[in-house]
Amino acid sequence: MEFRSIAERICGNIVLAESSGEAMRKWRGIFSATQSEVAKKLGISASVISDYESGRRSPGISFVKRFVLSLLELDRERGYPTLSKYRHIIESDSKAILDMVEYSKAVSVEDFCSAVEGEVMNNFERLIHGHTFVDSLVAIMSFNAFDFYRLYGLTSERAIVFTQVSTGRSPMVAVRVSNLKPAAVVLHGIDAANVDGVAVKIAEIERIPLIVTEMEIDKMIKRLRRKFA
Repeated sequence: MEFRSIAERICGNIVLAESSGEAMRKWRGIFSATQSEVAKKLGISASVISDYESGRRSPGISFVKRFVLSLLELDRERGYPTLSKYRHIIESDSKAILDMVEYSKAVSVEDFCSAVEGEVMNNFERLIHGHTFVDSLVAIMSFNAFDFYRLYGLTSERAIVFTQVSTGRSPMVAVRVSNLKPAAVVLHGIDAANVDGVAVKIAEIERIPLIVTEMEIDKMIKRLRRKFA
């Protein structure tokens, strides 16, 4: 399995993150690796990894590269449980996916909602670790059951932003039948009064924060990337 493009993407996310330490901890968690396992690969003590992740030390680019390669090597030794699941998503060029980003730190629903000038239609609190913007019309016309999993990037704890929404029913039905559940769903281009009652009910059953916003898509993407990526 080719590591290069995946390693470059993860390294870039860590280096450009507001907190490199928090980003390192996030990626280590995604790969289900302990500090001790990573430290052993790097030939250092686990306390050093802890220092980087807690911000007591600042990692250089060279160390970040070694850190990421150690995660990929651990995954290889385990039979690629993480990369096998997510590689097609990382390298996806689906026309339905308009933007996909992993955040440098967890974001509250309140902060996310404020960033997109949205209105929350229920009261479920979750932490959001990234976002995916998906063109609902293209997805409905082209996605099969497997393609839907592409929306989740490297973690399901993300906000899925459905654009070109008329009532919100179809996106929420898709969420309902999926085994993976997002941390939040955003219905774009519709106000709260026009959201289908079935969509609202599904959000309540699944305990998923449901947000509506009419902010311009490009503006939303730029703002979320600037504030959280």
